[in-house]
Amino acid sequence: MTVETLKVRVARKRDEADGICSLVLLPVAGSVLPPFTAGAHIDLHLGQGLVRQYSLCNPPSDAQQYVVAVLRDPASRGGSQAVHEQVKEGQELEISAPKNHFPLAADGKQHLLLAGGIGVTPLMAMAEQLSADGADFALHYFARSASKAAFADRFADSAFASRVHTHWDDAPQVPPVSLATLIGQPQAGQHLYVCGPKGFMDAVLATARAQTWPEDQLHFEFFGGQVVHDASAATFTVKLASSGLQIQVGPEQTVVQALHKAGVDVPIACEQGVCGTCLTRVLSGVPDHKDLYLTPEEQAVNDQFTPCCSRAKTAVLVLDL
Repeated sequence: MTVETLKVRVARKRDEADGICSLVLLPVAGSVLPPFTAGAHIDLHLGQGLVRQYSLCNPPSDAQQYVVAVLRDPASRGGSQAVHEQVKEGQELEISAPKNHFPLAADGKQHLLLAGGIGVTPLMAMAEQLSADGADFALHYFARSASKAAFADRFADSAFASRVHTHWDDAPQVPPVSLATLIGQPQAGQHLYVCGPKGFMDAVLATARAQTWPEDQLHFEFFGGQVVHDASAATFTVKLASSGLQIQVGPEQTVVQALHKAGVDVPIACEQGVCGTCLTRVLSGVPDHKDLYLTPEEQAVNDQFTPCCSRAKTAVLVLDL
């Protein structure tokens, strides 16, 4: 399956905070960038088959350029390292059109945005959009220190600076900020959005759920998952509905790896169950969901799964391929 890409030029690359750089991407001569909505991301193609997802953090009204920010991750699988070390100003790159799995709630009357570290990037675009719309919102930005907080100066200079509250680990507040107090009890029309490191997001979502927030008022986007290979995992079979071809998936394989080995092309990007690029319909059998993309309710239906990391609870999965 061929995925269409766009060509862009890196017009500017600069450091935004300790370990974080931003890229300003412009269309190559004669082309136009598609519009996007707050919360959207693009796939950035970094060569040698390396594709990573980065949120757009400029205002959606500023669609003549795309801006992304990338944290240099010591545990990088190659993406952040490539951006920091190899991408240069003036270089041409391929990207996908914007995709949005983390949109603002159209019916939202009040919006609470919680950002942890680099997770601020999609929430920045959301804050810009909500401010432009005259909406009721507040953004809480958590980071280890001000020096590690990208775009803090942009928030301070924004028209909505009074709605942004910063929380730095090295400058503890007195009394300490309480997630339970900050999140509070859910109100009709109120929506919570969270993005950042998994531990931060888990804490926010667990707190909200403990305070009876309905799932349809919780919105989140994980930046990275962890694919765990378990040598004791059972071997299972995936069957392709179109051809009847049956492919065995071993304990040390992902479904995507087994499919590709058999010559079956499934588009992939993150390979961590985060982006949804490889999402595939399940016609029969029960998946063993290990992704961070589908909601618990979507997982419970068992009619789709992410073959880059999820497995099977039954001996056979029949896939709509």
